[in-house]
Amino acid sequence: MLKSKIHGCALTKTVLEYKGSIGIDENLMNAADILENENVHVLNLNNGERLETYTIKEKAGSGIICLYGPAAKKGKIGDILYILSYCIAGDKEASSIKPKIIKVDNNNKII
Repeated sequence: MLKSKIHGCALTKTVLEYKGSIGIDENLMNAADILENENVHVLNLNNGERLETYTIKEKAGSGIICLYGPAAKKGKIGDILYILSYCIAGDKEASSIKPKIIKVDNNNKII
């Protein structure tokens, strides 16, 4: 089940020489209930790329969204991304799950 989503954030940085992951402003991670090292899917609105990786915290309030390692080749600075996290739930629990959807402005600040 979809647990949370950061909707429409802008890619601010790419770093190819890294082990790989996505860096996300800690404020956005907290608001979306996404943990450091949590598995996420990243969807790129600009080029249609989809990838699966894990999260690392970037400085709170920085607005940084960074693709690291091989994922850096999946986007360009300014691309609009959707970051999704999921959870496993039984049938009874699944019907009561309400995903946290976090929308941001052009500077990756929560709207």
